Amino acid sequence: MKFIETFHEGDHISDVYLCKHRQTATAKNGKSYENVTLQDSTGTIDCKIWDPGSSGIDGFKPLDYVYTVGDVTTFQGNLQLNIKRARIAKSTEYSAADYLPVSARSVDEMYQELLEILATVQNPWLKTLIDSYFNAEEFSAAFKTHSAAKTVHHSFVGGLLEHTLGVVKLCVFYCGIYPYLNHDLLITAAAFHDVGKLKEISNFPENDYTDDGQLLGHIVMGSELVGYACRRIKGFPHKLTSELQHCILAHHGELEYGSPKKPELAEALALNLADYTDSRLETMKEIMASASKTHALDEWLGYNKLMEANIRQTGDW
Repeated sequence: MKFIETFHEGDHISDVYLCKHRQTATAKNGKSYENVTLQDSTGTIDCKIWDPGSSGIDGFKPLDYVYTVGDVTTFQGNLQLNIKRARIAKSTEYSAADYLPVSARSVDEMYQELLEILATVQNPWLKTLIDSYFNAEEFSAAFKTHSAAKTVHHSFVGGLLEHTLGVVKLCVFYCGIYPYLNHDLLITAAAFHDVGKLKEISNFPENDYTDDGQLLGHIVMGSELVGYACRRIKGFPHKLTSELQHCILAHHGELEYGSPKKPELAEALALNLADYTDSRLETMKEIMASASKTHALDEWLGYNKLMEANIRQTGDW
């Protein structure tokens, strides 16, 4: 199989890929064409079907595995696949594992590292809460394989775990530099801050927003889950429940970024900064890793909408 990350301009492609998106559009000259996004475990590529009425184009849809024939070109600095022929692939022509983007790190090793950090929490109430989830087989299995986003950052199998571990480790660092922070509260909040994404985003290969995700969002659902779990633990202090829920509700920092509350606790502010740091640096990493396929090192990549800035690639990608 020829993986998407190995594509170069001028390549002729004849292989099976997972269709993530297919939509009809109209060009300036009034002619119809189709936008398609294909995916494998190494990434996605924007595709165009310039002649959708062609007899060589079958009626495949999103989440179908599609045998695709086309040519790789470059448009505005990014690789693009012009699809000439496409049909739904036979089950014998592909292995589903080749089409899911996965973390570069072992999910089992990351989860073990997360458990070791969570074991440093001494507050008996928070410890009971953590154990009831992170040491539960069904929860841990789901948490290890879920993504942290539909796109943008950590949108791969193990992404939720990788992002959570990154945020937790930053919070451990903050506690060392600012010892007035409540270590147990902050580490627990960091571990649970994105737990609502288990309900906000569907499982792979779909990895799309659920109805509850669209209507409620992961912040509200995560806060509800934690609040419910705390109330199930007999005697769990109400004040501690409120503080923990506040950290989750405020972890995006600003109302315009989706936070129902702005940080009003030092721990909530620390969590917001850790979440922002890990998500933005991962976004930058993914931008530069993708650009390395079409740009030389030390080259300006142009304006990026996500970062709202011109990006320059440096380092060995």
